[in-house]
Amino acid sequence: MTKFRAKLTLILIVLIGCSMLVAGIFMAKVLENSHTESLKQNMERELQVIAATNVWDRTGTEEELVSYYSSQAIRLKQATNERVTFVRADGKVLGDSDENPTHMDNHFTRPEIAAARSEGVGYMTRFSDTLHVNMLYAAIPIKDKNQQILGYLRISMSLAQVEETIRSVWLFLIGGLALLFLIAGIVSYRIARGITRPIERMTKVAQQITNMNYASRVPAYSNDEVGQLGQAINRMSESLQAQMARIQENERRLNGVMENMMSGIMMIDRDERITLMNPSAETILGFSSQELLGKRYNEAKQQYEFAQLIQECIELQDTIRDEMIFYYPEERILDIHLSPIAHEDEEWSGVLIVIHDITAVRRLERMRSEFVANVSHELKTPIAAVKGFAETLLAGALNDKETAVSFLQIILDESERLNRLIGDILELSKIESKRIPMNFSPIYLPEFLEKSLSVLRKEAEKKHIELSMQVDDDIYIEADEDRLRQIMINLLSNGIAYTQEGGKVRVRVEPLDANADGDYERLRLIVSDTGMGIPKKDLPRIFERFYRVDKARSRSSGGTGLGLSIVKHLVELHKGTIRVHSEVGIGTRFTIELPVIH
Repeated sequence: MTKFRAKLTLILIVLIGCSMLVAGIFMAKVLENSHTESLKQNMERELQVIAATNVWDRTGTEEELVSYYSSQAIRLKQATNERVTFVRADGKVLGDSDENPTHMDNHFTRPEIAAARSEGVGYMTRFSDTLHVNMLYAAIPIKDKNQQILGYLRISMSLAQVEETIRSVWLFLIGGLALLFLIAGIVSYRIARGITRPIERMTKVAQQITNMNYASRVPAYSNDEVGQLGQAINRMSESLQAQMARIQENERRLNGVMENMMSGIMMIDRDERITLMNPSAETILGFSSQELLGKRYNEAKQQYEFAQLIQECIELQDTIRDEMIFYYPEERILDIHLSPIAHEDEEWSGVLIVIHDITAVRRLERMRSEFVANVSHELKTPIAAVKGFAETLLAGALNDKETAVSFLQIILDESERLNRLIGDILELSKIESKRIPMNFSPIYLPEFLEKSLSVLRKEAEKKHIELSMQVDDDIYIEADEDRLRQIMINLLSNGIAYTQEGGKVRVRVEPLDANADGDYERLRLIVSDTGMGIPKKDLPRIFERFYRVDKARSRSSGGTGLGLSIVKHLVELHKGTIRVHSEVGIGTRFTIELPVIH
């Protein structure tokens, strides 16, 4: 509390000091402005008097004019003790009381001359390099009967007197502030001490209450705000002492059950406030109990449908069970059971909510259903073709040998397609279930890619497609060779299948993340083609099972729709990533990044 007393004293001193400082600064500034404005008015009057008592249309050579106006300027300075300057309309200095006009610059663009030309009178304050003091300049234009400017009259004077006055004010202000700070320090300390002494006692009592000593009480003080605070602490201590036994009993009864439940438990009282949450409920809802306890259920940042379900249970006071999708903190499917709570002495006292996370169950059911539906659809097409052509042959097409051979070839093609589809489904199933062993070994990439390209070279030559690769001679990677070849064959086959005749399919390898020794930690494999490309709307889904961008083209080329899905899973088994970039009509580029060492 000593620190608090010191802070309070310092705050009072600072407040008083700042008030005086601001007032002093304001006063000094007002004084300076007032004095300066008075000087300007006097200088303007002097300029008008000088302008009215002198002849400005004098003629003669420039030397004669300079001599005349210089003598006039010196005479006027002796009378006014101010520097006087005569300036011709074009800015040429004809006379000056302090300097030789022939050595002075043209004054046409001087700020005070420019202001006089545009506003009738001009003022400017600037530092004099000659006198080493701030000078105030004032100038007016000299006009003939036709209001044509003949020249300018300028006078200047030192602001040293004004600055001396301001310095005196500052010294007085500093002295007064020092004395005031001393007085304010003494008064502030006594005020702070009178406030903090009872607060120190209350703080000690509050600390004892924190340590569960509820018998501690604050001594009686006056009936002011501090005394009322002491009485409030005493009442709080009495209330806590009475309630603690009850609270401890409830905690012992609830903690053992609530902490270990897998289901989320949430309780809302008759005032529609959240009074209880177990750890599972915090995990499921994505909010800690500190964020939600004590808040009304419709103010607790919960999903709107969930709040509506609670409202319905409160209004009907009947059990409700529903299944709901939550999107925060992640997408979950929840089974929610709401039951009204009733005690013997009350009809209704709140709602008990039990939440089960059934996301995994529903996702598994949906995946199984989608997989069965997709497989059924994919199997139905070749089976229907085989059945249809077989029935046609049995109906008499066997007698036409050419037609029969054509139909039998179609049946054979569809059977092979069916066999590939079943093989891909089994392969994907094994990959997704992580049942396939990964045999990592060093692979020399130039030789590996050359073999992969040679497998597909005949297929590419049929369409006059150019296959090429770009890889350095000393590139190695640790991978499962069979699975890596499966990745490359799938991507190259797609590139050949969806590239028009005369196109190009290219493989490029780039080292990544080179260390200080020149060794690289990752490799980037890029498979690109100049084919038809993939529309942007289809790019996010091309790695899904059975998803085809061009369904008719895919089936005619013998694709099963599982190739890219298998590729993605195999890349992930190698701890790598795959992404795709494509433009319709230009081509597609698949980029795979893999670690060099596993």
